[in-house]
Amino acid sequence: MRLPSAGADYTSQRPPRRRRDARAPGGGAAGRPSRRSVQSGGGRGRFLFVSGRGGGAAMAAAAAAGGTGPGGGGRRGARTAATNILAQLRHGQLSGCGLTRGSQITEALLKERDKQAKWNGIPLLLQKLYEHSHPNSDFSQCQSILKEISPLLSMEAMAFVTEDRKAAQESTFPNTYTFDLFGGVDLLVEILMRPTLITQKKKQKISDDLIKDCLSILYNTCICTEGVTRRLAERNDFVLFLFTLMTNKKTFLQTATLIEDILGVKKEMIQLDDIPNLASLVSSFDQQQLANFCRILAVTISELDTGSDDKHTLLAKNAQQKKNLGPSRAEINQATLLNIPGFIERLCKLATRKVSETTGTSSFLQELEEWYTWLDNALVLDALMRVANEEAEQSSTESSDESGLANTSTRTQLPQSMKIMHEIMYKLEVLYVLCVLLMGRQRNQVHKMIAEFKLIPGLNNLFDKLIWRKHSASVLVLHGHNQNCDCSPDITLKIQFLRLLQSFSDHHENKYLLLNSQELNELSAISHKANIPEVDAVVNTDRSLVCDGKRGLLTRLLQVMKKEPAESSFRFWQARAVESFLRGTTSYADQMFLLKRGLLEHILYCIVDSECKSRDVLQSYFDLLGELMKFNIDAFKRFNKYINTDEKFQIFLNQINSSLVDSNMLVRCITLSLDRFENQSDAKVAEVLSECRLLSYMSQMSMRMSFLFRLINIIHVQTLTQENVSCLNTSLVILMLARRKEKLPFYLRTLQQMEYTEKYPGFILNNFHSLLRFWQQHYLNKDKDSTCLENSSCISFTYWKETVSILLSPDRTSPCAIVSYIDEAYMDIDRDFSEE
Repeated sequence: MRLPSAGADYTSQRPPRRRRDARAPGGGAAGRPSRRSVQSGGGRGRFLFVSGRGGGAAMAAAAAAGGTGPGGGGRRGARTAATNILAQLRHGQLSGCGLTRGSQITEALLKERDKQAKWNGIPLLLQKLYEHSHPNSDFSQCQSILKEISPLLSMEAMAFVTEDRKAAQESTFPNTYTFDLFGGVDLLVEILMRPTLITQKKKQKISDDLIKDCLSILYNTCICTEGVTRRLAERNDFVLFLFTLMTNKKTFLQTATLIEDILGVKKEMIQLDDIPNLASLVSSFDQQQLANFCRILAVTISELDTGSDDKHTLLAKNAQQKKNLGPSRAEINQATLLNIPGFIERLCKLATRKVSETTGTSSFLQELEEWYTWLDNALVLDALMRVANEEAEQSSTESSDESGLANTSTRTQLPQSMKIMHEIMYKLEVLYVLCVLLMGRQRNQVHKMIAEFKLIPGLNNLFDKLIWRKHSASVLVLHGHNQNCDCSPDITLKIQFLRLLQSFSDHHENKYLLLNSQELNELSAISHKANIPEVDAVVNTDRSLVCDGKRGLLTRLLQVMKKEPAESSFRFWQARAVESFLRGTTSYADQMFLLKRGLLEHILYCIVDSECKSRDVLQSYFDLLGELMKFNIDAFKRFNKYINTDEKFQIFLNQINSSLVDSNMLVRCITLSLDRFENQSDAKVAEVLSECRLLSYMSQMSMRMSFLFRLINIIHVQTLTQENVSCLNTSLVILMLARRKEKLPFYLRTLQQMEYTEKYPGFILNNFHSLLRFWQQHYLNKDKDSTCLENSSCISFTYWKETVSILLSPDRTSPCAIVSYIDEAYMDIDRDFSEE
């Protein structure tokens, strides 16, 4: 149980902004978390622990080069001799020749050089440890030796954790470096694994305390000395062996923490099937252990992120998919987890249990004691005592009782604060794993299970008291941070909760479980009043699985969304979660349900009146507005009522035009809606068409051509990503609607004229030709799901394919072929854009 640190896509920074047009094969939803985002830089960090590395590389380089290196000092001759020993050891470890561990050096030499080199007796202690850990030893002396070594290393680890991050990266940690250099890491691995290597019937027994000491020292060395974690990660036998130690409750916490760090740097993801007796191991965990185990699972089920921006292009991803024909290891591991009996059910119980249902504070206090002993981490207790003192002061201020009240408050309030924070930490881990599984290939199976185990009603019951609880004056935060920064556990829990809702609702019929029975009845009434058929999913929703209480989870989310401060980092995630409810086939009843609750006015206030500057939040608002208004004449009428002056409308247009990548989904919605309204003969529709500023603006041919020209111009095949490929599809929508009206040649001719006006003939149409060629490669792949394009446009995918084929026709006499509008001198349509 450790507090998450700031950054990465696990916290308030958003995931890659995957639009609906580019969903991953296998039904993946927006923003699939990546393995790197889980582990490095933050988001899945520690309670005052960090996963960064110290200056070991610089020390190793200095030693190998014959410099003083860490531990140098004293007289020049002694320093040179000590350095020579370090250099020989490092050379031996790298080459396998000569000295490879400190036990090969004579005791006399080590004693002679120890004081001048400032080794603090570590090489001599390692020699003693080596002598008392031979295959036939009983390890009786090992623990006392480790008790001498441990404080030397834990002080350095504590210094790394608590000092300024930049200073920590620049500083050196001689004790941990010396411990590793003289073979300490390898020796501890041997000691831990010794029982597994002996064939005797009577196995050697290592005490729990000795195992804990070994694991703690290994972890501290990993923190401070660069390369140690990676070396351990390369030993698959040791990694798998560590999982066997998790069966012991006394060593679970240290084992889990070390495994998490090792897996975070491992080049190849482990396969959960390789873990001995995985199902029985998981079933042996209590709920607290299972929650902590989810930290490890997060690394094994999240897709590996290359960490390089150029590898996120669709070209690169398509090329990678061609190489990897089978499922990835992350997908295999997800399937493995789903096959463990009762696994999802236990996660749902963990996610939805109330604080009062926890097993008490004893296990939490035990973990705190282990942290304190492990890293001498007084800051942990300092933070908790600060909470207690604040609550005591608050209670004494509010009451005029005798002076003993403050002490009583400290004794009674602290455990409750700890229990709440404890539960928040556990729910973070569990919600993350459920979120990843909801975006995997087995999405429908996961949906069925979490619906059956009533995850959504359970979260609804926790919404006010835990998930979106009102902040008290005493909110536990990380050392050196404040309660509003992204590493606050309260904030991280909210964001993870919103991401789960987004994944749960996205293109799935189970989204109606976010409502209660009365709200489902309201949807039916809206359909009846509009004289349209009820949505099948609403009719078929199992009422025993929906939210209970006065409000469903979606309504609760809308309430807090409308109260969110302008500068809040939650706005992006809230908009994404609500938008996912509207995705898929457009539902008039769903839209009206949200319109009645003032959502449109709230969005327009944020875009226009508060003049939101955040590109992330603006994109999420534009996308949500597009889904809310698409084909809904009432929504456009409400829009015109709110945007009731030319000044307001100009601000709105400025926001749209400031970044078409962010606003193009709204442009697509307006274009599609205008086309449908123009083909209707209803008097109400005609009235809105004549009055609505937005529809009148888009009805101008010059405006549509301007959008089309810019949409094509801001993207290129080599820079297409999940974020901006929607611009290509929006431009295609404009041309498909033109084709329906037999105006496609006019649009292409106008684009040609605009090219000449810009004095760069061919640059738009050549680019568009290349983009459409890529579109065919990308969307006609058998693994691609085309239903997103159909649902978002209400245009059959067959018509999409036909339109692209017509535009790419090589016949220069065809009035609908792009090549007919590119002069021979400027033709550049055969360029190879395949990713090597």
